[in-house]
Amino acid sequence: MPDFRFFEPLGPLALGDLAKAVGAECPEAAAGLSIEGVAPLDRAGSQEVAFFADRRYAEALGATRAGACFVAPAHAERLPKACVALVTPEPQIAYVRACNALHRARLIPPCDSFVHPSAVLEEGVLLAPGAVVGPEAHIGRGTRIGANSVIGVGVTIGRDCEIGANVTVGFALIGDRVRLLAGARIGEAGFGVAGGREGAVDIPQLGRVILQDGVSVGVNSCIDRGAWDDTVIGENTKLDNLVQIAHNCRLGRNVLAAAHTGISGSTVVGDGARFGGRAGIADHVNIGAGATVLASGGVMRDIPAGEAWGGIPAMPARQWFRQVAALTKLAQGRSRDGRNEHE
Repeated sequence: MPDFRFFEPLGPLALGDLAKAVGAECPEAAAGLSIEGVAPLDRAGSQEVAFFADRRYAEALGATRAGACFVAPAHAERLPKACVALVTPEPQIAYVRACNALHRARLIPPCDSFVHPSAVLEEGVLLAPGAVVGPEAHIGRGTRIGANSVIGVGVTIGRDCEIGANVTVGFALIGDRVRLLAGARIGEAGFGVAGGREGAVDIPQLGRVILQDGVSVGVNSCIDRGAWDDTVIGENTKLDNLVQIAHNCRLGRNVLAAAHTGISGSTVVGDGARFGGRAGIADHVNIGAGATVLASGGVMRDIPAGEAWGGIPAMPARQWFRQVAALTKLAQGRSRDGRNEHE
C-alpha cells in the first residue's frame, strides 16, 4: 500500500463497483470482494488490484497474489484461479482510474499559520520568512528552512540540514546533513503516461523519495517520487544544478552528477559512479559502481563497473576516441571542393 503519511486511502470498495467505475467487466460471483488499494503484479495482495499490459511481466502475471487484475481478453485465462480477471481493452487506463478511486495525495490544507499545529520542529530549527511546514511534518534539530520553501504533509527532514529558498519537498524522507539548494524540487510526480483511445493519461505516482545522509542537491534540480517503488539517493551523493532524476531511480553512495545530467526512470546507479555535464541516461539502465559517463554521453545500455563511456550512443571511451579520430582524418582528407584529395 502507498505510505499513508503521504496518501489518503479512499477504500475499501466492492470489486463490482470499482470495475463499473473504471469500465471493466467483473464476474458477478466476485462483485462483493473488498478492494483496498492498487499494487504491481508482483506485490499485490488479496485485497489489492493490479494490471497487466506488458509482455515483460508475463511471469509475474501467472504468479500474482492480487485479488483482481485488469487484463485484456486474450490474457484472462493466464491468471491464477484466486485472482479475479477484470476484462478491459485498456488495462492500464483502468488501473489509472482505480488508483484515483482508491488513493489520494495528501495536500497542505488551508491554515491560519505557516506552520501546521501538528508539525514537529526540534530544537534549533530556523524558518526564514514565508516558509511553510505542513501537517505531521517532522524537522530535525539545527535544520534551516529558507524563505518561501514548502515542506509538505508528512515529510521527515533530519538534523543539521540546509534547505534553500523556494525549495519544495513532498512525499519524501530526508536524512541528516542534507543540502537542498534554492529552487530544488523533491518529490513531485514522475513522468508516467498511459496511452488510451481518448489520448494520453497521467499515471498516479504513489511512491516516495528517500535522500540518505549527506546528500547535496543543486539549484533547480528535480528528483521525482516513484511510480510505486521509491526513488532513492544514497549517502553523500552530490548532484549539481539543473539535474533531473526520474521516478524509481536508485543511486548509490558517493555518486557525482554534473549540471544538466538527466537520468531516466528505473535506472540503477552503483556507488561512486560519475556523470559529466549533460550526460543523458535511458530508462531501465544499470550503471556499474565506479563507472564514468563522459560529458554529453548518451547511454542506451548497461555500463559495467569501473568503465568510462562517452559519445552518442555511448560506448567505451577508447572506442569512441578511435572513432572520432578516424572521422577527423577522413574529414581532413577532403579538399575544399568536397572531393577526396586522394581520388
